[in-house]
Amino acid sequence: MKVARFQIDDEISYGVLDAAESGDGIEVVELTGDPMMAGYETTGRRLPLEQVRLLAPVIPRSKIVCVGKNYADHVAEMAGQTGDGTAPPEPLLFLKPNTSIIGPDDAIVRPEISERVEFEGELAVVIGAVTKNVSEEDALSRVFGFTCANDVTARDLQFSDGQWARAKGFDTFCPLGPVIETDLDLADVELATRVNGDEKQRTSTALFIHDIPKIIAHASQAFTLLPGDVILTGTPAGVGRLEAGDSVEVEIEGIGILRNPVR
Repeated sequence: MKVARFQIDDEISYGVLDAAESGDGIEVVELTGDPMMAGYETTGRRLPLEQVRLLAPVIPRSKIVCVGKNYADHVAEMAGQTGDGTAPPEPLLFLKPNTSIIGPDDAIVRPEISERVEFEGELAVVIGAVTKNVSEEDALSRVFGFTCANDVTARDLQFSDGQWARAKGFDTFCPLGPVIETDLDLADVELATRVNGDEKQRTSTALFIHDIPKIIAHASQAFTLLPGDVILTGTPAGVGRLEAGDSVEVEIEGIGILRNPVR
């Protein structure tokens, strides 16, 4: 099931994507509320997808938990810049503020104080239940679904600061969308990132250093994860610069394409 958060006129609603009753195109079946809290009761209204504006499918009430260095090829890629080519023995966690979130087609804004803003295409996990000290065996039972993410990074500030909060946390630095897919086979999901139509990244979740159950269990040892919290699972090799006027896309098999302009 693909869950959307959308706007029509001045109204923000939730819905699920469905084949149009006419057999032509996709419609959004409007829900009475946030399905994480209110379930999947519908209002009876169906709207053509092209008539609504898709928004970030979730706004976490507390946090975005991110995993660094979770693909071996990205560890090797960054070693040339940091001098550290060692894969972390446990998931390497950091946070982004929820104010960094934008949705599909919203602009990523390069901050004036950074000369090197880069994309990082990632699979994101949306937590669906209060989660603390969960086991790896039970971790996926706490997941509401999955979406596309772009862990935008001011790389020069990441290196100069020596920690990642500012470099990763600017407003607009966490595009999410276009929808949440509630049922995804995680064994071998393909991800690709393109800039101006040119492919820059391609990988599969089969290449994770730390898989999603381990990441959720590890994070929940430190933080109570709340419904709507988002976990970004790491980026593969191929990260690169974004310039004003670029268009960046993160496409994940079974979810869709997250597209954002840069200014």
